[in-house]
Amino acid sequence: MLWTPEGAAGARPLILMGHGGGQHKKAPGIVARARRFVTEGGVAVVAVDAPNHGDRPKTEEFARVAAGLRAGMAAGEDVAPHLATMHTFLAGPAVPEWQAVVTAVQELDVVGAGPVGYFGMSMGCGLGVPFVAAEPRVRAAVLGLLGVDGLTEAAARVTVPVRFLLQWDDDRVPRDRGLALFDALGSADKTLHANPGNHGETPESETDSSLRFFVRHLGQGRRVRGTRGTSPDTP
Repeated sequence: MLWTPEGAAGARPLILMGHGGGQHKKAPGIVARARRFVTEGGVAVVAVDAPNHGDRPKTEEFARVAAGLRAGMAAGEDVAPHLATMHTFLAGPAVPEWQAVVTAVQELDVVGAGPVGYFGMSMGCGLGVPFVAAEPRVRAAVLGLLGVDGLTEAAARVTVPVRFLLQWDDDRVPRDRGLALFDALGSADKTLHANPGNHGETPESETDSSLRFFVRHLGQGRRVRGTRGTSPDTP
């Protein structure tokens, strides 16, 4: 899915949004955030189904990895190793796919070859950290709601400005592991935003803050009224 301002023309910042585990490119949170970024920041936003999510077929290997995660959760185990296995499995194909999506979308007249940002929480962070580490076109990223497990090496290669979100009472990600991921990021320009509440209770004010962060580091597109959502054939 690609969202652009109505009447958009010429190059503008592009933000790739990674969805959470079990979600998809048109999840309500993705759509709401994309519309705000487009209408208030004048940027373009693109979201893609992660491998084995949304409209994409699910493989037997994914089913096996997912079953291990579910079993660990049901048994009350530390699920961090299971999440790390899942994210590593998905990031392998996701990173080159997302790089190809950015290339294809930037060839469209309504987007152009402007600066690129990345936004991803939870699984979107687990796949986003290796993507940001590997993609030189990304100039800023908003990440968070995930621990350091399996991401130490990739996080060290992230050098762009980062806004990191952490829920202080997260019921899925232990606080110390979230803080460890923030610490592992190689960026000299990184900021931690911690809010009270569980995993899915990030306040709406962080959407405002994230948009200001991207505008500061990527610039602002021409602000026009309304948005246009499309499903490009090429990406």
